[in-house]
Amino acid sequence: MVAVALATAPAVTSAAALPTGSLAATIRYTEYGIPHVLAGDYASLGFGQGYAAARDNACAIGQTMLTTSGRRSRHLGPDARPVSGLSQASTNLASDLYFQGINDSGAVERLLAQPAPLGPSADVRAVVRGYAAGVTEFLRRNRITDPACADAPWPRAMTQIDVYRHLYALGMVYGQASAADGIVSARPGPAGTAAAQPVEDRNIGSNAIAFGGAATANGRGLSLGNPHLPWHAPDLRLWQSHLTIPGRLDASGAGVVGVPLMWIGHNATMAWSGTAADNTRTYTLFQLRLAPGSPTTYLVDGKPEAMLRKDVSVTVRQSDGSVGTVTRAQWWTRYGPVVPRLGSTDLPWTADTAYALADANAANLRLADATLRLMRSRDARDAMHGLGEVQGLPWMNIMVTDGQGDARYGQIHSIPHVTDAHAAACNTELGERTFAERGLAVLDGSRPECAWGRDADARTPGLFGPARLPTLTRADYLANSNDSYWLINPAQPLTGYPRIVGPVGTEQKPRTRGGLVEIEQVLAHGRFTRESLQDLMLSNRNHIAELTVDDLVPACRAEPDLAEACTVLSTWDRQNDVSSRGALLFDRFWLKAGASAGPNLWLVPFTASDPVTTPNTLNTANPAVLRALSDAVAELRAAGIPLDAPFGDHHYVVRGGDRIPIGGGTARLGVYNAIGGIWDPAKGYTEMQQGTTYLHAVAFDGDRCPDSATLLTYSQSADPTSAHHSDQTKLYSHKQWVTERFCERDILAAPGLHVVHVRQYI
Repeated sequence: MVAVALATAPAVTSAAALPTGSLAATIRYTEYGIPHVLAGDYASLGFGQGYAAARDNACAIGQTMLTTSGRRSRHLGPDARPVSGLSQASTNLASDLYFQGINDSGAVERLLAQPAPLGPSADVRAVVRGYAAGVTEFLRRNRITDPACADAPWPRAMTQIDVYRHLYALGMVYGQASAADGIVSARPGPAGTAAAQPVEDRNIGSNAIAFGGAATANGRGLSLGNPHLPWHAPDLRLWQSHLTIPGRLDASGAGVVGVPLMWIGHNATMAWSGTAADNTRTYTLFQLRLAPGSPTTYLVDGKPEAMLRKDVSVTVRQSDGSVGTVTRAQWWTRYGPVVPRLGSTDLPWTADTAYALADANAANLRLADATLRLMRSRDARDAMHGLGEVQGLPWMNIMVTDGQGDARYGQIHSIPHVTDAHAAACNTELGERTFAERGLAVLDGSRPECAWGRDADARTPGLFGPARLPTLTRADYLANSNDSYWLINPAQPLTGYPRIVGPVGTEQKPRTRGGLVEIEQVLAHGRFTRESLQDLMLSNRNHIAELTVDDLVPACRAEPDLAEACTVLSTWDRQNDVSSRGALLFDRFWLKAGASAGPNLWLVPFTASDPVTTPNTLNTANPAVLRALSDAVAELRAAGIPLDAPFGDHHYVVRGGDRIPIGGGTARLGVYNAIGGIWDPAKGYTEMQQGTTYLHAVAFDGDRCPDSATLLTYSQSADPTSAHHSDQTKLYSHKQWVTERFCERDILAAPGLHVVHVRQYI
């Protein structure tokens, strides 16, 4: 028999006082609905976190389970585009076929069957068991109020396998999941190629800075965390919590709703943040030589090897409301699934050639162990050592700093073991081009020697070991905004790593350049404090505008038709604050100029010897520049948007029917606070779609109570009936932060402290 007790007593029942297998946690809610979960063991900690997560985001969790269990078509119809960040499937049906194929393969179950360290550790298994139980217990005890699923038939109890499937899927968003449409539609011949939908590489972004003692006012560490993720994808939604097992674990931060622990945060002595390694390939392609007369047989070392045909079936709701079954074949090889397209690259399955995708994270279920290791690390050195031991991060750069002022960077995640020499020996003609362009190897699958290599210190075969991956320790700072490891600190460029790990000597993104410029400008006048770091984060300076407007305005004044545009730009503050007038016009202008001006956009081109300040100086003699401004003016007027409209009037998010203006801007403008919506030619700007999500500015000051501020931009709950659906979003609109309560005295002093004690007796 199972029962649960709810109370408002600020105490934790000792695990030893409970029957074996029982779970107990105390959840203490401080301002803005931030839960501080206190428990006596890992299973109970997961129970409390799962219960609190479901309280805020039951529908998001339910949506994720629909996705990973391949049931979207059954409940939501097959043709709609899935609201999901876990794959780039274009329809619910394609999503279901992709995820059901994974489930049918038993890949997750096989990884779970392995003992640690290849399989989850005992502590992770315990926290996952508790998390699933906590979500389930909340659903059993409470009515869902979120209209997104309050009356829907699909919210259900969570099982442990649901959690592990979510963790597994998170690892492959850059690899197999980006080719989901192709995997489920691949078949021999031109028809199979045409059936695949074009997809692009994932564009998940982030900023992260770790300051060492030489760059801070008090000589101790200072951390900025700023992940950029979709705002409306339930399976990538961040949620804030504080998790404590007295004497064993005490960490605060944010993680993805639906899985336990946290991705970014701090404990009493160390803070970490991370970014997506957008320029690293966590996968390769293998070009297959097919046997004559058999398009589903490929040759390896001259010997035929049959592809594995997997007939995957999913349940689908028909247009008349009835339920049917759709079955599609998927074709798999020793390397991975056959794909007919990847990004903009066609990979035709002809009579003699096909292509398979090999994902470095297909054997990785260690993400939760990697994050738990970070949460328990004593200092920056310990954190990096732990990441190397676990090797569970799938695609992330990590920046860590600590109370002693030690700052470290590491790109210790799953990367195929493909050295430049290996690529030179094994790349096909296609691979020679794609490897140079974007680090994508297309290896000869007919030669056994072209399989991935192996390092002795790699956790699994085929990956680079930690000793072969980029790391850096600095006394001043380490920063990344989704460019490669090359300029983690411009004073000490990193080189010498294989091309698949990332490029060097290439033009940096405007957001990278703008962030580095702002950091150096602060350091030129002193050292960083938590407050000055917060100011940098939300300065909303438009770096591209700072580089171009002084040249653009004199040029456009010579054109009478652009007189109003020139006046607007000349008086604009060159920021993307909600009150800024001119930011909307510049946004449309720069998008068009970048697309049409070509290589002659700048007078001073990029040079690797000066990568932060080049390219620069707008080439106003290029006719495409003023034409782009004229087109931007016409576009705004057609949408009924004044050229000098305040930025926040059209850069917004909707909560409760109200528009909340949002500052920030797209990464192409070099706005550090990267965020943006979608332009609809008929309507103008739509509400926010992706960008800044969770923020932390963590400063260490000599005690075990870090001086920290946080902000969850879209607020804790996706439920519009919740009091915490838009409260932090309004803070974000006004550039305000939440003073974090980490130490016990601060938690207990919170005004309106609300305590919930949850127990599950078995």
